[in-house]
This record gives sequence, structure tokens and C-alpha cells, in this order.
Amino acid sequence: MKILVIGGSGTIGKKVVTTFGARGHEVVVAGRNSGAISVDIAQHASIVAMFERVGVIDACICTAGTGYYGPFATMTTEMMMPGIQGKLLGQVDLVLTGMQYLNRGGSFTLTSGIAAQHPARNGTCVAMINGAVNSFVLGAAQEMTEERRVNVVSPGLVEDSRERYGAFFPGYNLVPMDKLVNAYVLSVEGAVNGRILKVYS
Repeated sequence: MKILVIGGSGTIGKKVVTTFGARGHEVVVAGRNSGAISVDIAQHASIVAMFERVGVIDACICTAGTGYYGPFATMTTEMMMPGIQGKLLGQVDLVLTGMQYLNRGGSFTLTSGIAAQHPARNGTCVAMINGAVNSFVLGAAQEMTEERRVNVVSPGLVEDSRERYGAFFPGYNLVPMDKLVNAYVLSVEGAVNGRILKVYS
């Protein structure tokens, strides 16, 4: 398969790229600041340019995007918009735009997170974004045509992100990276559609 991975140089993305490469797939890495192809998923024109450059693919995986962490009492819509524009609408746009570049039998795999169901303190914005990504996948899967699929992986606190995000999620069990990556393999190589693949421990 020819697999496009957006965010392939990030904590999760690196493991995803390595795994699919080892499984014999052709992996193309795109990212805002790294990768073979530059893309800003918050910008529609950038997404179009990326797909034009990559061409027809068999799978698209996105592990990019985050959201605002901070106290609810002082949160504003302005603080929330970068995450909404990137992780939420950016991933939605990847599917809407990418449909014409995806082979029959191909799939999209988006990424949300545990905050959709188990939000931590100071994580209201991230909880909202992750929940919306999950709901988009549930709805879109019902209308996907020509044997194309869409799923979302919802990770917990992964072991490789403990230093960066651990303080936001006190008491959360760490998710082994190999176990998380298996969810992406299931989404791409399996037959599941419209699934929220939760990997929380």
C-alpha cells in the first residue's frame, strides 16, 4: 500500500511510520515542519497542494494536531480556534479533500484522544475537539462510498509522551506504544469502518 502519514515525525507518528515501513508499505511522510512534504492541515490550500503532490494513495493517517490546555475560567474562543482549525477541521478537510485521491478499498485514520471521554482538568478545549473528531467519523462512515473507510484512533497517555503531557493527566495509566500502533494497523489493514479505536491502557 501507499500510505500518507501526516504528522509522521511526531511522538506517535514516528512509531506509525516505522511500523508500516517494516510491514512492507510505501510510506510518505508529511508535516508542518518536517517530513518529505510540507503541509499545514489548518489551511485548505496546503492540504490540496499536498494531495496533488502525493497523488493517489491507499491510506491516509493523521497523527497531527493538538488543542489548548488551560483553565476553563479564563478560556476564550480565540484560544480554542487554533486547535479547532487544526486538529478538528484540518482532519475533517483531509477526508473531504482526500476522497478523490483515495483508491477503492482505501482508508482514512484520524486521531482523537482519551479526553473525549475522560477529560482532565484544564482540558475542556481538547475534550471538545476530540469528541467532535470521533463524532465526525461515526457520521462520515455511514456515507462513505466505493469501498472507502474512515476510523479514528483514540489514544490514552502514551508512554513516550509522559514527560510532555503527564502533568495534565495525573493518575492515568500509560499506554504502550506498540499497543497503540496496532490500532493504526487494524484501521489500515483490517476491514473495520466507522470505529473509535480506544487504546487507554
